[in-house]
Amino acid sequence: MTTNILKVQQLSVAYGGIQAVKGIDLEVNEGELVTLIGANGAGKTTTLKAITGTLPASRVEGHIEYLGQPLKGKKSFELVKDKLAMVPEGRGVFTRMSIQENLLMGAYTSDDKGQIAADIDKWFAVFPRLKERAAQMAGTLSGGEQQMLAMARALMSHPKLLLLDEPSMGLSPIMVEKIFEVIRNVSAQGITILLVEQNAKLALEAAHRGYVMESGLITMQGQAQQMLDDPRVKAAYLGEG
Repeated sequence: MTTNILKVQQLSVAYGGIQAVKGIDLEVNEGELVTLIGANGAGKTTTLKAITGTLPASRVEGHIEYLGQPLKGKKSFELVKDKLAMVPEGRGVFTRMSIQENLLMGAYTSDDKGQIAADIDKWFAVFPRLKERAAQMAGTLSGGEQQMLAMARALMSHPKLLLLDEPSMGLSPIMVEKIFEVIRNVSAQGITILLVEQNAKLALEAAHRGYVMESGLITMQGQAQQMLDDPRVKAAYLGEG
């Protein structure tokens, strides 16, 4: 039987009089890579921030369950202890710390030094570019390298669910390909991922299932491969049709 990791029901988010998310439902099951695609301003990032409780002054309604338990009222540091990690839009690395120190911060919920060292070695193998620069200050890295570091830092917490918010934003085409190669690698290791991404083609090619979000509403959902072949998706998001 499939284990449900995340279940969002009738989620609505309003800022003042602006309704950013309008009663959406979505779910992510164990081992899945699910992507939420849509144009800028569709409400994708707001949805992720509602899940993690990191929205500024806003009204959030609806029900969000993680591993069968409601998330309402949980602090973000509690979510990390519960193995829910998010890589935010803009990456958010600790710029005045080294790569090694950033990774140690990702493991702050653990006191098993042997396991932490093994995890650093594991993710350095996935991100060899970071290993080469382990002592370098994070603020001196390129945007793509910072994105890799933000992902590796999140993975240090052994997440049962990894939320990725626009990981390809602002990166060169070569670096975008590299980031998606890593996302597919992480997914292949069985880590459950919810990916918010504007690059619909790469996101759907990597994902098992997808949701399309427009103006705060889920307007389409299905198997990622079928969505890639859907004329409406092709016309609106893939530059085809």
